[in-house]
Amino acid sequence: MVGMDLQPGSDGEGESLDVVILSGQSNMAGRGGVHAVGQRREWDGFVPQESWAPNGTIKRLNVDLEWEDAAEPLHRDIDTGKVCGIGPGLTFGAALINQQRSRFLGLVPCAKGATSITEWTKGSFLYERMIKRAKEAIRKGGVLRALLWYQGETDTLSEHLARNYKRALEAFIGNVRSDLGWDQLPFIQVGITAHNHPHPRLLQLVRQAQQQIHIANVFYVDAHGLALQEDGVHLTTASQVELGKKLAQSFISNVPP
Repeated sequence: MVGMDLQPGSDGEGESLDVVILSGQSNMAGRGGVHAVGQRREWDGFVPQESWAPNGTIKRLNVDLEWEDAAEPLHRDIDTGKVCGIGPGLTFGAALINQQRSRFLGLVPCAKGATSITEWTKGSFLYERMIKRAKEAIRKGGVLRALLWYQGETDTLSEHLARNYKRALEAFIGNVRSDLGWDQLPFIQVGITAHNHPHPRLLQLVRQAQQQIHIANVFYVDAHGLALQEDGVHLTTASQVELGKKLAQSFISNVPP
């Protein structure tokens, strides 16, 4: 693990802040509770109780690279140009806190909607922004624990992208680990899902690629079977809650304290 001690305040002075990176595309950024209102899309403002944790125990690295108390939507100043709602991140964090797996947690939102794996290659804006944010989280007192990755839907729209997804994801994992200086960084990926997909064969190709990643400390949580919104792609708020719990259980089971 990589990091240093943090002094988050009088309730936990000298305690380290467990840092988890949240990355990928729109389902990680969160579209739960986002609905059409006339010609616009708006978040309904509903925050599920599963996202609640004691005050001050979960922080969020904002766009200005400062820690602040975490609140939904976590990606509101990161996935700009889109309406963000509920994602899995805060439920994940609350589960770790409430199950006493972590005392202080720092979430680092990095996801961007409608992005393909090619937009996350080393040297790209999104990749380099993610690495910069992760390093700043560590510099500001965090201890890096894991990266949560939910991405791949965009790659199901192209034969080339779908066929090359496994190779691209393996390269991404290797580059992130190298640039963050930890070759065993736990990486928990979410298997994508969709309803009435225009290219079901390509959807299966990407899902198979995700399932065939056999790299140490890479773990798989499947979104298949979770309820989706009417667009057939984005998880509902309730599904994001279930996914957050699944991610937390994978973290608890696979990431050493």
